[in-house]
Amino acid sequence: MNLRRHAAPHHPGIQLAPLVDVLLLLLIFFLMTWNAARNENELDVKVPKASSAKEKSAPIGDVVVNVKADGNVVVNRRTLSGPELGEMLKALVQLDAEQAVVIRGDETGAYKNVVGVLNVCSEAGVTNVAFATAK
Repeated sequence: MNLRRHAAPHHPGIQLAPLVDVLLLLLIFFLMTWNAARNENELDVKVPKASSAKEKSAPIGDVVVNVKADGNVVVNRRTLSGPELGEMLKALVQLDAEQAVVIRGDETGAYKNVVGVLNVCSEAGVTNVAFATAK
């Protein structure tokens, strides 16, 4: 003889404490990755060292142009040709005449690749150009 009652299973509901923990961890993760992505550095571009270099992070509006050792030009993780880079820079100069461009040239690359990017900047009307170096 079974004298126990059969109770319906009770649903525990949504636990808020673990949900808040997960959301805070996601917020921290996205803030850290956003800060790292702001620098917009190509990992395989190693800039030359300068003894008088000063540490400065690029402002949000600066365009960072990475010139790889093989001559490829990378902006926003996209490899661009010379004409594509020129069109992009011309459009940015039309929006802001003081548009800044930071050129990160690989230390083992040929100097002509950096000069080619400088020519494209000049043709596009960019007057605010800086070079990135390591300290």
